[in-house]
Amino acid sequence: MWVGSTGERGLHEVVLQVVGWSVNRVLAGAGGGSVDVTLTHDGGVRVVDNGPVGPFAADGDTGGRGLEALLTRMSADERGGRHIADVSHGGHAGLFVANALSSRLTAEEQRGGTCRVQEYARGVAATLPAAAESMAGSKTIIAFWPDTEIFETTRCSFAMLAKRFQQVAFLNRGLGISLTDERPAGGARAVSFRFPDGVRDFVTSLDAEAGAAPHPDIIGFEREDPRMAGTMEVAMLWSGSGQEQIRGFANSRATREGGTHVDGFRDGVRAAVTAYARERGLLVADNDFCGDRISESLTAVVSVKLDRPEYLGATRELLGNTDVRGCVRQAVREHLGNWLGEQSEQATQVVDRIFRTIHQD
Repeated sequence: MWVGSTGERGLHEVVLQVVGWSVNRVLAGAGGGSVDVTLTHDGGVRVVDNGPVGPFAADGDTGGRGLEALLTRMSADERGGRHIADVSHGGHAGLFVANALSSRLTAEEQRGGTCRVQEYARGVAATLPAAAESMAGSKTIIAFWPDTEIFETTRCSFAMLAKRFQQVAFLNRGLGISLTDERPAGGARAVSFRFPDGVRDFVTSLDAEAGAAPHPDIIGFEREDPRMAGTMEVAMLWSGSGQEQIRGFANSRATREGGTHVDGFRDGVRAAVTAYARERGLLVADNDFCGDRISESLTAVVSVKLDRPEYLGATRELLGNTDVRGCVRQAVREHLGNWLGEQSEQATQVVDRIFRTIHQD
């Protein structure tokens, strides 16, 4: 099945498929865009974005990227643009899947004072595209009602979606995502996320969850590397939490089993810290720090966005692109090495902490 389950997991996957499509449209725009998701009181889901508005119908005989074509045809990846954010957990078939698995779906595009609306029932057009009254601005609205004859439940979890949307906002700096729940009898509840510092804000949040005091010395950088056909964004912090938290992501998908990007990060950290310690006579030339010693009390987020991500295993939670490891290793070693050389007081504290953990054994 397209979404892997007829239970709650599959239901959420449908929502994430639509939200992922909207997120990528916003990221392809000029910046400062937003995606607003509403869980409606009648069991539907409404997703609104202000990304670039394209043609409603298919483009001639090519099948195009018209909204109508995306809703009715299973086709090759239509997301467009480079380094997309793969918000969903499974295969990304986008709007076609949501349409096919919904008892009803309404698609609406507004731009330049005009509006086009079309309704579908279980994946089939119920009306022709029609003009409607339009508000100011440009936006795309997808509203759908998951099919009760397919799904065991059609009640989405507000908490689960809020957590996932927060993560996507962390990983896509400046992107705004909101979630509103109209279902509670006591009144609507809502959350919204936008993080101007991206993965740096993510590291701050992870460290706070671990009980550490706020720490200003977050090390971070962003780099594009054509050798891996993508970009990397890395942030890290040695704090007093005593815990290791290294989170890897590929195209905004959590890679819980790690992969080449996380391996490259660990390689780069070990190389930079070891080189710093050798330069100061703290290690003899042939010695090296053990990676697990260096990463104690280290909180880090390693996010890569690739044109062609390759996942290993059935769960798609292990990144396998071989070029990524060396690219991330080199970037981390260079950037962290520069930071260690420039921030002597903090660097001394980091190396001293590593030596203390070794000597405690």
